[in-house]
Amino acid sequence: MIETKAYAAQSATTPLGPWNFQRRAVGPHDVQIEILYCGVCHSDIHQVKDEWGGSIYPMVPGHEIVGRIVKTGEHVTRFKVGDLAGIGCFVDSCRECDPCVAGEEQYCHKGNASTYNGTEMDRQTPTYGGYSTEIVVDEKYTLKVSDKLPLEGVAPLLCAGITTYSPLRHWKVGPGHKVAVLGLGGLGHMAVKLAASLGAEVTMLSTSPSKEADAKRLGAHHFALIKDKEQMKQLRNTFDFIINTVSAPHDYSPFLNLLTLNGVMICLGVPPEPSAVPAFHLIMGRRSIAGSLIGGIRETQEMLDYCAEHNITSDVEVIDIKDINEAYERMLKGDVKYRFVIDIASLKK
Repeated sequence: MIETKAYAAQSATTPLGPWNFQRRAVGPHDVQIEILYCGVCHSDIHQVKDEWGGSIYPMVPGHEIVGRIVKTGEHVTRFKVGDLAGIGCFVDSCRECDPCVAGEEQYCHKGNASTYNGTEMDRQTPTYGGYSTEIVVDEKYTLKVSDKLPLEGVAPLLCAGITTYSPLRHWKVGPGHKVAVLGLGGLGHMAVKLAASLGAEVTMLSTSPSKEADAKRLGAHHFALIKDKEQMKQLRNTFDFIINTVSAPHDYSPFLNLLTLNGVMICLGVPPEPSAVPAFHLIMGRRSIAGSLIGGIRETQEMLDYCAEHNITSDVEVIDIKDINEAYERMLKGDVKYRFVIDIASLKK
């Protein structure tokens, strides 16, 4: 067993604090990763506070993990000691169902093994995430990380990056497409960067005029205020795709009207309440509402390679682990551009 330092939530109402536990010993197909950086995802807050239900405590959050391999199992062939590596939102899956065989392990019919707040595929052993010093994962669920980019900016690609990259690739977004991004946060800022890099014409839709300069710095070609009725009217029947990253309660209807014929609104955010959608908003333009999760291992590796080639990282603010509770409060206020990343060296002190 491997002694591991971490920060954990002991309940839904207590702040995160130091907690030590043991990782499993390195098996024949495993790699042991010394964690260097871990991104802070908004879903960490949802799960720590049990807002989605079913949270398991103690909980060590974190599924945007980058680090360096310090040990490999005897049958490992893809990695060696010293390699940089990444771990995303899951660490195993059934490997047998149709999605798994197709490389879409995120949609595993039996349910994959979440990196934290879940169990291994034995459905008994708890999983603990990246707010920790070490992690042990099967090499098949481990990702290669380039040394071309700053690791702190790479960490959020393991969730925010792949969550936006996967739908852009699935719907083959590229030159000639008009894409709107709704919401400029951790997901939204990556959607702008990636869609623009793929050659799409990108418009940021926002409630805040102050975000225009940042949106254009990130690669948006246009900016529109949602609250401006005239602008919204002029944008009707404009967009091939809307990437909806908003998790707050909101009405889908006004945005469906912005889609052109056969347009698709792709929902990445998860509002707490369901949204009723009048059928006519879909029928009168053969429009669609779709959802997308993260990506499988193959696609996540493709995304990491693409970002290394095109010099794309997340905009981050690096913090010490002791500041994680304050970071959660700031995230709830929208006070971060655009992702907190924990320097795990601060946990080792």
